[in-house]
Amino acid sequence: MAARNQFAALALTPMLLLTGCGGGDFSDLQAFMEETRARPAGSIEPLPRFKPYESFTYTAADMRNPFQVPVRIDITQRQRGTRDVQPDESRTRQFLEGFNIETFDMVGTLSNAVGMQGLVRGAGSVHRVKIGDYLGRNHGRIIGINENAIEVVEIVPDGEGGWLERPRTLSLSERG
Repeated sequence: MAARNQFAALALTPMLLLTGCGGGDFSDLQAFMEETRARPAGSIEPLPRFKPYESFTYTAADMRNPFQVPVRIDITQRQRGTRDVQPDESRTRQFLEGFNIETFDMVGTLSNAVGMQGLVRGAGSVHRVKIGDYLGRNHGRIIGINENAIEVVEIVPDGEGGWLERPRTLSLSERG
């Protein structure tokens, strides 16, 4: 019997709520609508004219990064390149040579019976490198790997037709 009373109470509640909503006086709403319709119609301002977007192609990818401190060169002490040192243009280029060496960070090392290998982050992921691999756009060859750094020798033009060997070091990155 108690269940039947609960069911009747639940069925009756929505009906009572709906009854309270019907049959009201809408005269104030009608007066507001008539007042709104009687107002003069306004005009909408046209959209402002915008200049069309002009695309820009960045062509300074091979230039020095403006956020790095420029290297000071003393002209009196300037090294002269030699024609004995030059890159091997006939060898097949490796994947990591397609990126600037500044984009790489050393993140660790791996060691096994064959030797030590370095882990560098850059070019979208982490890569395993070993001594003799090439890295960077300036013919950088890895000549040494230890727990804290990867030693690279780059071959760069001296600006007068010769080539210079420039040592670089990728140190172990502090951030993970």
